Amino acid sequence: MNYRHQYHAGNFADVMKHVMLVRLFAALQRKEKGFLYLDTHAGRGSYDLAAAAKGDSLVREPEHPLGIGRLWDRSDFPEEIAAYVGLVRSFDRERGNLGGPPRFYPGSPWIARRLARPQDRIVLCERHEGEAELLDIEFGRESRVRVEAMDGYGAPRAMLPPIERRALVLIDPPFESEDEFARIATAVGEGLARLPSAVFAIWYPLTERARVDAFFSELLALKLPPALELELTVAGERSVRKLKGCGVVVINPPWGFEAQAARILDWLAPVLAQEPGGSGRIRWLVPGK
Repeated sequence: MNYRHQYHAGNFADVMKHVMLVRLFAALQRKEKGFLYLDTHAGRGSYDLAAAAKGDSLVREPEHPLGIGRLWDRSDFPEEIAAYVGLVRSFDRERGNLGGPPRFYPGSPWIARRLARPQDRIVLCERHEGEAELLDIEFGRESRVRVEAMDGYGAPRAMLPPIERRALVLIDPPFESEDEFARIATAVGEGLARLPSAVFAIWYPLTERARVDAFFSELLALKLPPALELELTVAGERSVRKLKGCGVVVINPPWGFEAQAARILDWLAPVLAQEPGGSGRIRWLVPGK
């Protein structure tokens, strides 16, 4: 595995993605009926941020100080962000960090586990053996959590529709291969064919605009239900930075989510900007009804 998320854990992209994930959980939990949370590329579940400075052979510049580190000592959050920060702070304390900067960061599996109600279920997919083993260690005894050592792109086809007939699917791949966007589009199409009402949250990096726009075209060819595009940039187009930002496409966004996402991006953009030109934007790929 070329991509090691532990070196990027807690960076600006994690902050944006996980704030949105917390809000999607809250929106789906407005209804009493349970739902399936399906994580197609779950990773290891939790991260020691001290390891972010240790590469395989060289010291690395950790990324979390410019992500969760920018939020750690603040208290002026809008309520849409406060729940996320509170969850991360609680997780950090419970893992043994009782003061100072953040040390332990929850990945999407632990965020989901903290938020899930008794009626909600969690399926975590991870194809890399070492990461899947770590997930099993963390969640193997959890009755409402199932760990699957599998290629997550096949998970929407295999796991949908769930018995609850409600689902939130997070697709957050490592983007190691050239066909990653095409595989996402295929997985989304297969999932929507089996459960048209499923909520999908798809994370993607902002490196080359042309690739992202081509991905949107592939998604639109599926004749999508309502879909929102959310993007956060930490540097302008002229920046030499390779990763200038990230985005999340939310398919079948819950009622009221658009307004919440707009407030989140408005607050995060100036706080997480690393160079001039950072911004947040939101638009409908497919307008809501």
